[in-house]
Amino acid sequence: MRKIILCLCWLSLSVACSEDNPNFEEVEKEKPEENLPEEPEEPEEPEEPEEPQSEYEIAGEVELYNESLAGDGYVLVNDVGFNRVYLINKDKAEIRHEWELERGIGNDAELIENSELLVSLIADDVSFSFGGYGGVVQLVNPDNSVKWSYIVATAFELGHHDVERLPNGNILVLIWEGRPLDEAQESFGYAYQDDVIYAEKLIEINPNTNEIVWQWSSWDHTIQDLNQDKPNFGTIAEHPQLIDLNYRDPLREADSFNGDIMHANGIAYDEEHDLVFMSVNFYSEVWVIDHNTTTEEASGTAGDLVYRFGNPGAYNNTAGERSFFYNHGVNMVPESNNVMVYANGGLGGVTQSVVYELQQPANYELKAESDNELQVVWSFTDEDLFAPRVSGAYRMSNGNTLITEGDYGCWEVTQDKEVVWKYEGTGFTWRAYPYDKDDELLEAFEL
Repeated sequence: MRKIILCLCWLSLSVACSEDNPNFEEVEKEKPEENLPEEPEEPEEPEEPEEPQSEYEIAGEVELYNESLAGDGYVLVNDVGFNRVYLINKDKAEIRHEWELERGIGNDAELIENSELLVSLIADDVSFSFGGYGGVVQLVNPDNSVKWSYIVATAFELGHHDVERLPNGNILVLIWEGRPLDEAQESFGYAYQDDVIYAEKLIEINPNTNEIVWQWSSWDHTIQDLNQDKPNFGTIAEHPQLIDLNYRDPLREADSFNGDIMHANGIAYDEEHDLVFMSVNFYSEVWVIDHNTTTEEASGTAGDLVYRFGNPGAYNNTAGERSFFYNHGVNMVPESNNVMVYANGGLGGVTQSVVYELQQPANYELKAESDNELQVVWSFTDEDLFAPRVSGAYRMSNGNTLITEGDYGCWEVTQDKEVVWKYEGTGFTWRAYPYDKDDELLEAFEL
């Protein structure tokens, strides 16, 4: 009996201890598995469809395109790096039309009346050459057949850089005109030792007859102040209408001179005033020439410069501020009295290009020791905009400006200077021209 009582006491004590002691381990019974529903698998994200390959060649990369503000059209690209001329669209830089040309381009190519391409091409076996040389001018039909061809390549003359169609249908051509050193020294007082000295000349050709109907030579309008025995001796600052034959920009390197003393690179025609504008790179100026003359008159005082702007130091003018440090691509701004110039930079530590829209004066009156610089009505620059060579800028029909940065490609900017299109080309762009999609010049092409 005692044993039974002791066992019951021990059992009661054990139960009490298990409730008080938190370390007491209670064996849990296994619970049956609950019949839970399976979690659904997350659906795989559909793969984005690949963009279809374009059937057109891509000319470069469109880095920025604001379709709502950019002009709706095509851009004609003069790619001198690869000797190609083509039209691209803006959204993808697709080459929608390319011209098949007989030879390499001598820089300029532009669509004119009847969808013809007016183009400067490189002549064979030229006697001399500098950057931008051509020697052949052609009118090319939309089917790539040559309508007209003219060669300007002799021992002392060579077409270069730019050509311009005039409203009368004639073609204006920019030419280097060379003279041997002894002639340049004896007749014009040239002060340096280049074997041949090349200045600028303009000729106007009737493409129906190949007749030169007008011409102007810078040699007829020079001045120098070093040799008083020469007929063109004078005080340069007192004669701003004349060209200092011995001008050498002090900002250029001493070993950069090679007989190409002016290196004009662009021409434009002002129909309202019958004037020719010439961009003269090594003088960092634009010269204005009266076209309302005969060839004989143009060789005399009537052919002296009507005006000049960009670098007053080129004619020893102490008034006015220099704004050009190399320049390219002068052209008229439509429906205005303004001109547009691409000021490259590249001299005197200037490493940023500027596009200027400049207002012509009501009356051109070129005065000695006066500020003859034109008023700036609009300009654009950017820390990334810099091309020391080629380049240009054109006002578009929507008011935007298409800028060619030769080492890069193209920009389109609004009047408020907002960049709305940037295109990086793969070559070296001489110039680019804008054409609206509804421009009748494009009707001959399947775009």
